[in-house]
Amino acid sequence: MSRKRPDGDGTVRKRKDGRWEGRIVIGHKDDGTPIFKSVFAKTQKELMPKLHTAINEYRGVDISEKGNMTLGEWMDRWIEEYAVPTLRSSTVNGYTKDINNHIRPALGAKQIRFITRNDVQKFYNSLTKKKRKHLIHGVEKTLADSTVRGIHMLLHEIMDSAVRSRLISKNPTNGTTIPKCNYPPKKILNEEQLNKFMDAIRKEPLWYDFFYTEITTGLRLGEICGLKWIDLDETTGKLKVRRSVHKAPGGKLEIGETKTEKGTRSILLPPSTLHLLKERRKTAMTEWIFSSLLTPEEPTSPSTAYHRLKVILAGAGLPDIRFHDLRHTFATHALTSGVDAKTLSGILGHTNASFTLDTYTHVTTDMQKNASVIVGDFMEELFGKELKPWQN
Repeated sequence: MSRKRPDGDGTVRKRKDGRWEGRIVIGHKDDGTPIFKSVFAKTQKELMPKLHTAINEYRGVDISEKGNMTLGEWMDRWIEEYAVPTLRSSTVNGYTKDINNHIRPALGAKQIRFITRNDVQKFYNSLTKKKRKHLIHGVEKTLADSTVRGIHMLLHEIMDSAVRSRLISKNPTNGTTIPKCNYPPKKILNEEQLNKFMDAIRKEPLWYDFFYTEITTGLRLGEICGLKWIDLDETTGKLKVRRSVHKAPGGKLEIGETKTEKGTRSILLPPSTLHLLKERRKTAMTEWIFSSLLTPEEPTSPSTAYHRLKVILAGAGLPDIRFHDLRHTFATHALTSGVDAKTLSGILGHTNASFTLDTYTHVTTDMQKNASVIVGDFMEELFGKELKPWQN
């Protein structure tokens, strides 16, 4: 049976080599045998602070013998037992790539209980200097700050699970320094470009409904491809977003859950979009709102939609933006048109309104400037143009 170490329990002895050793019980093996941790010093006086630090670190902790496994072994187990059953396969694939390309080469061979905050910090520092060659252009570039932050978040969760599984006493990623979020400016279509885009998709009868729905809802690419007719309530005008389509390794389409828990949502469609989908439904032959042109029993492939967007943009002489930038375009114009952040957050499926505000700081800054002008004009009308600041 596993037993908890009594608070303050520790032994001190002088070794034959002249050093002083402090030893505490930090856990138990499966057969009940204690697992010890030792600290050393040249004198008993130097030893005691180290011993008290160790006692405080492991107070209330009962480490299992599995703490002897390497981080690589734990990551393999974490992927199979924690990630695969709960996450989308695309997310698991992304995590596996980060583990194999970055974490495993640096820390995988080390026993998990011996990995320190300093080890993790050195790893993060090396990532910020690491260069990789672009697969298409062949240019070497350092990892983006957002990539390093993503690797940190992954390793943090892996280590948190190790703490909960009694492999280690504390998470060594806590207290580390990682790059700030220096995201590049959002690429959007301005009002003139958006009008050109709308003119361009009108010339695309097979794709018009798809892109019109996207630009008026801001759905993620996988979400709009995953829409079914059962998701549309023509009476209320609401559209349920509850699945996402993505490409699995090998090219096969997989239907999964939305990106986040908040991603499963119900949005009220603009009247024009609702009318468009009602008309489209009259000739629909499959369960998918936007079925594949070649295989109607399947949804539109995200990669097919992405490449079609590129063709449309090039033909119209518009900037070469990503599909996700259509979502940014929708959100930006919604905010500038007066849609409040909380409402927009619900439409976009963001975790909370603060995330929406952080994501679109460039818009909210301009809105604040406009608001200050409006307030200034209002105050002048109320008190007259001779209004002056209060003076002490």
